[in-house]
Amino acid sequence: MKLVEIRLPKEPDKSFIFYAENAPFASWHNHPEYELVLITKGWGKRSIGDHLGRFEPGDIILMGPYLPHEFICDDDCFTQPNGLQSECVVVQFDYTFLGQQFFNLPENKLLSKIMTDSNLGCRFSGAAATSIGSIMMSMTVINDTDRLYALFSIFSLLTKTKEYELLSSPQFIQTFMSSENEVMKKVIQHLLQYFQEDIKVKDLLDIAHMSNTAFCSLFKKTYRMTFKEYLVKIRIGYACRLMIENTKSIGEIASLSGFENISNFNRQFRKIKNITPSAYISMRTNNLIKH
Repeated sequence: MKLVEIRLPKEPDKSFIFYAENAPFASWHNHPEYELVLITKGWGKRSIGDHLGRFEPGDIILMGPYLPHEFICDDDCFTQPNGLQSECVVVQFDYTFLGQQFFNLPENKLLSKIMTDSNLGCRFSGAAATSIGSIMMSMTVINDTDRLYALFSIFSLLTKTKEYELLSSPQFIQTFMSSENEVMKKVIQHLLQYFQEDIKVKDLLDIAHMSNTAFCSLFKKTYRMTFKEYLVKIRIGYACRLMIENTKSIGEIASLSGFENISNFNRQFRKIKNITPSAYISMRTNNLIKH
């Protein structure tokens, strides 16, 4: 699957991009802007990094810069009585659109955290999705000034919610979830550098200079999973990259990704992706995903 960079045009008198899409969605692509998407019509396959899923009306996803993604409508979206049924509302902005320091302000610590999380793709749910979706729909009928402050309202909601899931794996996009905590940053760098090796918790305790209890508590609080779960996600993300290249056997991919045996690889892959490695390869190759 060829990755292309697709940029929406930004008007010179606007600080960010607001766009209502009513044509077939773009294929596998990325761009340097953050992107917040609300699906208003259509249903089909969603690919974000190494994540495969389904999208439908009401879905809201925040994606960080250069995170590869595509939304492919099912065939029956094109055979509706009123023609193509696929629409979405898109907000795009770059990191400095409000100035160099906006996301680094002390008051924006929580907002900065979710911007970091968006590097992996954030899918919102519950009351958060309802509220964000309502504001995004209102942005289609208000003036430019009110639209900017509507975006501020969305930022405010983002700082208050935990109703979202992370979609892609860290290793897939060759980045790490940065943190103002330099200790955790060094730990993640170590995991990403040596994930193919047998990493022990003692290795990370030596880096963090913390006790086992304190380290495990801080890691889970910061990343919402244990370090072992995070390490498995890194390995699975790397495996997905190799699968998309489609030049190695599943056994070779398992070994190169840091798994001791193929049975453990198959078990962990299915646990995280809800499909088998061979099914994942087939879906990527055939560009299909079932309900």
